[in-house]
Amino acid sequence: MSQYVVMDLEWNQTPAFHSPGLAELPFEIIEIGAVRLDEHLKIVSEFQGLIRPSVYRKMNRKITEVTHLTMEELRAKGRSFPEVMDDFFTWCGDDYMFCTWGSMDLTELQRNMVYYGMELPFPVPFLYYDLQKIYGMITGSPVMESLDKAAAEMAIAAERPFHRAADDAWYTAKVMQKMNFLSRKAYVSTDYYRLPGEDEEPFFLKFPDYEKLVSHPYAVKEDILADRELTRICCTKCHRALRKKVRWFTTNQRYYYCLAVCPEHGYVCGKIRVKKTDDGRFFAVKTTRLTDESGVELVIGKKEDQRRKRAARNRRLRMEEAKAPQKTGLRPASGSAIGRNRRRKMLEP
Repeated sequence: MSQYVVMDLEWNQTPAFHSPGLAELPFEIIEIGAVRLDEHLKIVSEFQGLIRPSVYRKMNRKITEVTHLTMEELRAKGRSFPEVMDDFFTWCGDDYMFCTWGSMDLTELQRNMVYYGMELPFPVPFLYYDLQKIYGMITGSPVMESLDKAAAEMAIAAERPFHRAADDAWYTAKVMQKMNFLSRKAYVSTDYYRLPGEDEEPFFLKFPDYEKLVSHPYAVKEDILADRELTRICCTKCHRALRKKVRWFTTNQRYYYCLAVCPEHGYVCGKIRVKKTDDGRFFAVKTTRLTDESGVELVIGKKEDQRRKRAARNRRLRMEEAKAPQKTGLRPASGSAIGRNRRRKMLEP
């Protein structure tokens, strides 16, 4: 791509955060701002558009406090969502890559477009640059930094206010310019709003130091770990299928880990993150990477934590059964074979 479109959105929701909104549109976009940069990361153009709300008729108090936008201003100056989007895509042109601070904006953009019956012009998979993630990779930050903090760390002068779409897009572009983005240009992200179909190949991305696979949706979470193709681990260098030394396990039902060894390239760590679709199904994002001894110890430590928690739970169940066996009918859960082995046994051939 010869140009980059750095985009930011502001959106409204129900007046009370805890109140359920419209299921198919929990966040209604009220402003879009963007900055276009050329291949040298020079800013060449800006876009800003206010959108007249049609779903949520009152502003959430927190949204007003942060953006200083009012419903009166949006009704007076805003245009319809389809009208603003038509102008936006015309402004974007044909040859560009989206860049955002975080992963939510493009998902919500597509959700709003679908609600208004607009055709999605994006490819599948939909690749973009998550500049928040790349900033963390470059700086080594263990947390996802806010845009205003990143701008301060990059010594970017506060020439404009924060928390309006056009201004935040401008600050994001400035951070992109100063953080040596081109050194991490290979690390694209994948939007998850549209996933592979059941009869389609998973999304597969290869990066300099790891590989990522995005699955199709499954009806129930248990089907993910039952899919042998999904749970198979291959070396990221030679791509041979590997036998697992530590089988897939989880500590919280959201993240699953495993460990294998390639005879030529060493330890390979697998990680599956389980995510939920809008319609209540489940899909997996699997990453596979070569790792060193510290990575091995991290996986084994997680496995040991799981074993200890399970042992504590089983002891509690046995105590409850001993106190009232005729009432509870509880039976102690069996421990896993790996949990009963010593740590050193995990990695024996």
